[in-house]
Amino acid sequence: MTLATKTLATKTRRRESGAVLLIALCLLIVILLLGAAAAQLALQGERTARGERDRQMAFQAAEEALMDAENDIEGGPAAPGRSATFAPDSAQGFVSGCGTGADLGLCLGAGEGEPPVWQSVDLADAAPETARSVPYGAFTGAAMPTGEGLLPFRRPRYIIELLPFAQEGEAAADAAPRYLYRVTAIGFGARDGTQVVLQSIYRKRPQGGDK
Repeated sequence: MTLATKTLATKTRRRESGAVLLIALCLLIVILLLGAAAAQLALQGERTARGERDRQMAFQAAEEALMDAENDIEGGPAAPGRSATFAPDSAQGFVSGCGTGADLGLCLGAGEGEPPVWQSVDLADAAPETARSVPYGAFTGAAMPTGEGLLPFRRPRYIIELLPFAQEGEAAADAAPRYLYRVTAIGFGARDGTQVVLQSIYRKRPQGGDK
């Protein structure tokens, strides 16, 4: 083999080695990009699952608050709540803007043309001097663990709004006053920023009768 032939073969091998190295680098970059994309998708899926779990926790807490409000209205032998306040024909204890103290969370319905009370009250406010909603168990004695692990960040809260009620075909002006209660509850997830608001209309059971 002549010197010229040897030189040409050496250059050819160098070019081939350079091409192989370039291809290997390109493949490595592609693999790294695919790995980063897979990791990002996994993290996004985990965040989505965690957020959904948090929302479900807040939803369940709000449901518990609705039940606690019903127990507050109905009362029971071991936990009377404020059942004496909720006479079907009485608005005693209910005030505009929602009450405080023993009447905490009791709200007169909004006037004509005004937004519903539950839209104008800060349901999440827990400051003793400004809160207008009732923390879970405040009047029924019910307990709910909070603030650790997979538990709500804090107790749910609720307000009870007084609504006039009349039977179908009955003139409201001619009938004795009767009322329904609109309960609005807010529940929290493991993070305070995860909140769910639920609402129900409740009619107190007549004495000795069915709901």
